[in-house]
Amino acid sequence: MNSTSFRMPARRLATVATATALAAGPVALTGVSPAHATGDHGRASAVVLRTGLDVSLLNKSVEAPLAVSLNEVQAPQSAEKTALTARLDGVNGGQPFSVLRAKAARARATATATKAEGSTTLARARVHVPGLPLLSVIEIEQITAKAVCEAGKKPVATTDLPGSVTVLGKRVTLSAGGPTDVKVPGVGDVRLDLSKTRTTSRTAAATALELKVSVNPLKLNVAEVNGTLTLAEATCETPKAAPAAQPPAEPSAEPSDAPAELEPQGAPAEEGLAETGGSSTTPYVLGGAIALLAVGGGAVALARRRG
Repeated sequence: MNSTSFRMPARRLATVATATALAAGPVALTGVSPAHATGDHGRASAVVLRTGLDVSLLNKSVEAPLAVSLNEVQAPQSAEKTALTARLDGVNGGQPFSVLRAKAARARATATATKAEGSTTLARARVHVPGLPLLSVIEIEQITAKAVCEAGKKPVATTDLPGSVTVLGKRVTLSAGGPTDVKVPGVGDVRLDLSKTRTTSRTAAATALELKVSVNPLKLNVAEVNGTLTLAEATCETPKAAPAAQPPAEPSAEPSDAPAELEPQGAPAEEGLAETGGSSTTPYVLGGAIALLAVGGGAVALARRRG
């Protein structure tokens, strides 16, 4: 009886617990699903030409900044435009003037979850500054810049330059040993910084040419032009690694030397009895059998004495 009175509530509790677990199953799966490895795309940019010039005017005591760019793109984009014009108040009667003309001027930037790349190509190009409509600051056959950032690899920045260029009408041989200075009397000075590349553990940047310009054209109402010209630049940033999905934690096993759980004294070991076919009523049945055996034995002995 003791066994029956405790077993039924336990079975009912197990049934309720199982039903609760089944009902909560879909909710648990939805709320605790493992994180997906989405990752983060890298970044890249490219530009054919960028100007940062201050233009001083003859009839004014002010400087007019000239900040323009050609084919400046950020991933994922591409562009190709071969001419760039600008307009400054007080310069060339307010009419647009040419800053760059080229046969090819391409900028491209791409970025995925595993790779980011920027590249620029400029071919047969002529660059002008305000006040020098006929004389090019620089003429170039072809230059390129490229920056590649791939996951798991070291970022790479490269440039490709011709052997010579024309600066303010003078043919100049480029040297990888350092900057090149060009001075033209009555016109101005240009300093060329060649092939600048920078890399870190996750980024890369390449600039084919950077010109520091200081000219005094005295034409088109322009007294002086100072600043920088950047030609063919590319940058990139390596995509961030996606976090790996963590496997579900396994339940920790108990130490092998942990003491075995003791059975309460006097309580029947139901699991052991179940394995041998017994039950909690076995002691009572066994006691009844012994009593009947004793009664039967007494009856046999009495019959023998009467006989």
